[in-house]
Amino acid sequence: MGKVELDIGIDPELLAQAKRLGISVAGMSETQLRLHLQKVDPAGAEERARRWAEESAEVIAELDRFVEEHGAFGAEWRRPAVHRLLTPTA
Repeated sequence: MGKVELDIGIDPELLAQAKRLGISVAGMSETQLRLHLQKVDPAGAEERARRWAEESAEVIAELDRFVEEHGAFGAEWRRPAVHRLLTPTA
């Protein structure tokens, strides 16, 4: 699904602060809108989630097959760290 551009007004000082911190205002706005819509229109949110899952099922299955065959990126480095965290030391 494509995206539509939306012009919004924002306090320039807040925008400058967000840029300094590396915060994506556009992404945050979309995320906030999505969260708000989930609260005010749960049925619509469920329908969007169902459609997304249906539209994405083939790609998700391909990714699952790839991970099954090749493993997850960086898994060989993550496992020892997790093991060290979970293993009690004497």
